[in-house]
Amino acid sequence: MPEGKKVRIRVRTVSSLYVGDFVIPPMRNRVSDVLNEEERLFINLTDVVINDTERAEFVSLNKNMIESITQL
Repeated sequence: MPEGKKVRIRVRTVSSLYVGDFVIPPMRNRVSDVLNEEERLFINLTDVVINDTERAEFVSLNKNMIESITQL
């Protein structure tokens, strides 16, 4: 398992709602620190629930498709 802090987040896109675990890497403190990294094009979620019905072990989301993120 990667080092860092695991947090549960809700990610809203135009067409879907994702709730999953997100790892904040070492040397970062907040979800927004990771999102603001220009070289990072995608965020990775694990143990994901999609639209309150479908489950997935892993989802990678393009940051450009994200409307909002809430830390749970």
